[in-house]
Amino acid sequence: MKRMKMLSLGLISLWLMALTLTACAGNSPSASQKSAPAAGTQASTPSKGLKDVKVVLDWTPNTNHTGLYVAKDKGFYEKAGLNVQIVQPGSGGADQMVASNAAPFGISYQEGVTQARTQGVPLVSIAAVIQHNTSGFAAPVDRGIKSPKDFEGKKYGGWGSPVEEAVIKSIMDSDKADVSKVKILNMGNADYFTAVKRDIDFAWIFYAWTGIEAKLRGEPLDMLYVKDYSKSLDYYTPVIVSNEQTIKNDPELVKAFMNATAQGYEYTIAHPEEAADILSKAVPELDKKLVLASQKWLSPRYQDDAAQWGVQKAEVWQNYSDWMYERKLLSKPLEVDKAFTNDFLPKR
Repeated sequence: MKRMKMLSLGLISLWLMALTLTACAGNSPSASQKSAPAAGTQASTPSKGLKDVKVVLDWTPNTNHTGLYVAKDKGFYEKAGLNVQIVQPGSGGADQMVASNAAPFGISYQEGVTQARTQGVPLVSIAAVIQHNTSGFAAPVDRGIKSPKDFEGKKYGGWGSPVEEAVIKSIMDSDKADVSKVKILNMGNADYFTAVKRDIDFAWIFYAWTGIEAKLRGEPLDMLYVKDYSKSLDYYTPVIVSNEQTIKNDPELVKAFMNATAQGYEYTIAHPEEAADILSKAVPELDKKLVLASQKWLSPRYQDDAAQWGVQKAEVWQNYSDWMYERKLLSKPLEVDKAFTNDFLPKR
């Protein structure tokens, strides 16, 4: 899951230009952007009187997405007049599909939306799936990595994104450590568990999935959450995105989709075990034990200390975009008020 995120960041400069051109070209998606249901995709049978809608995942289905599956299973989308199809991304990724209007909704990340917005791509974040950043650097306990200082002399496995080294440097600076003493390697197609046994000491993961899996495997790890070292790194990841055209031309669709989606996540918060079962039935190839354990850990973190699920704060967007701009990861400052909106969340 984290692999896809960082890979997409590493490639973002390559596809942003093409994405900008496609987004400006109109509503018609190219053949490569049309996404057929893949393994783990929940297809929908067309229903008379319901509006067909696609929501594109960022990666393979996991507990970041449970609220979508619950909203579908419990009939929240149908009650909202929607026939929702949950699909995996095509070769261009969810951001490209949403920005080019091949799909009205998708799962993305604040860092991806920030990069896209500063290069003229019309993505808009309409909800935070998780209120606080649950990602961080993980290492098997036998590597002795208890603080950023301990990164010195160790091997980090990543995917070549400049954001990775910037984050590592940022949290090492807070510990008066030297990032030049970290050997950064490309993990290729290896997952965390393969890579740490083979040639690296630590990697960037989402604890809710890989961290929980490590626990179930009996392979304990030390976890350094990035948010614990800088408030600027407590950003929203993942988020639900739409595009400016959909928001302008069909605000009622956005409102209906978000009302039902919010119900799905709220139900998942209140009923994690049932929600995990719904996800496992929808995506039977997932490990049921991992889904259940992950869901129990993640459900209370969806809303956390926010007034309601999905709410985003301008200061979170400002802090992270300022952090990126100061480190020359953005070509210009972000117009924060255009990058996200809470307007389509249900009134509570």
